[in-house]
Amino acid sequence: MNVFWEILFWVSVLCILHTYVLFPWILSLLSKNKKQNNIIYFPKESELPKVSILLAAYNEEKVIEEKILSTFESNYPLEKIEFLIGSDASTDHTNAIIEKYTFQFPQLKLIHFSGRTGKAGIINSLSDLASNEIFILTDANVLFDKDTIYELVKHYKNPAISLVGGNIVNERVKNDGISKQEKTYLDRENIIKYQEGILWGSMIGAFGGCYSIRKSHYAKVPPRFFMDDFFITMHVLKIGGHAINEINAICFEDISNKISEEFRRKVRISIGNFQNLSRYYSLLWPPFKGQAFAFLSHKVLRWFGPIFILLMLISSIFLSMDSYFYTSWAILQLISLLLPLYDTILKKLHIHIFILRLITHFYLMNLALLIGLFRFIGGVKSNIWKPTERFQ
Repeated sequence: MNVFWEILFWVSVLCILHTYVLFPWILSLLSKNKKQNNIIYFPKESELPKVSILLAAYNEEKVIEEKILSTFESNYPLEKIEFLIGSDASTDHTNAIIEKYTFQFPQLKLIHFSGRTGKAGIINSLSDLASNEIFILTDANVLFDKDTIYELVKHYKNPAISLVGGNIVNERVKNDGISKQEKTYLDRENIIKYQEGILWGSMIGAFGGCYSIRKSHYAKVPPRFFMDDFFITMHVLKIGGHAINEINAICFEDISNKISEEFRRKVRISIGNFQNLSRYYSLLWPPFKGQAFAFLSHKVLRWFGPIFILLMLISSIFLSMDSYFYTSWAILQLISLLLPLYDTILKKLHIHIFILRLITHFYLMNLALLIGLFRFIGGVKSNIWKPTERFQ
């Protein structure tokens, strides 16, 4: 029986270690001194393609004006931009703000949705209305730099490129919440996605706040699906297209600082993760392909991280009866599980320790994954979303 628990323990340790440590290290090693290798792109002075920007908005009065202005202050030729915003039955001043700017920018169009539809449903509908071959999918709180649109579009001169991810820079980082830790996580994710792109042309999931795709490679997101960005990216990979991350396509996002808001978002993401796994599990085969290796290492093992954490704890407790080593492991794990509680107490005293908050962030992320798994198993009845609170 001890052999069984030992195997369970070490498999769990290896899976956690691989997804969080070994895989990023392997990527760094393989991609060392390598840069974006697509040499077939549109120069700035060339005849650039027309683009359709698609955005789903629900009660975004705090950010929608700045979003519109950042789009039309771009260096990209304005006559080649079509900007479609679908308002998901917004009840604040979002619609009025957009309508005000439709007079100034005839390329901007507001489409009203009378009942809550959900982001994916709105983007699906906007994709039917869009008239251009290149789509840019973006969020209301993600602001463009002057060259963002060009950097997202330039690669489409190469017919092998199907999807290009943006480089989202997270702003307004604070000490009193989770934003520093979330920024650390997202910065690392951005590097991993970039390295996957330059090694295999297989970025495993674009950041939904800003990416572009060929209209011909866009796949409509199924009803009740969360994580539309991941679904669309994985469809591109399934049909043989290349998905890359363009680090020069810089845009800016106000990052989550409230733990409660970020936890709610992570649960929603987790549901979408398992929905997508049920749809795209075939991309894990054959396992020796770089794309399958990246999908398993970067995403799937991480999604099952809370299961591995629980198995590691349970097996070490069983093994602790016969071994000081496993006793020590069990004690360390139990102590680490209490650290978020200590962090909460210190936070109330206005004491913020980065590493302690990072451990809290790690466990909360895994708890959200676990809750998302159970909700997925229970069946998803709706993907209607409430945007994360802005300017936390």
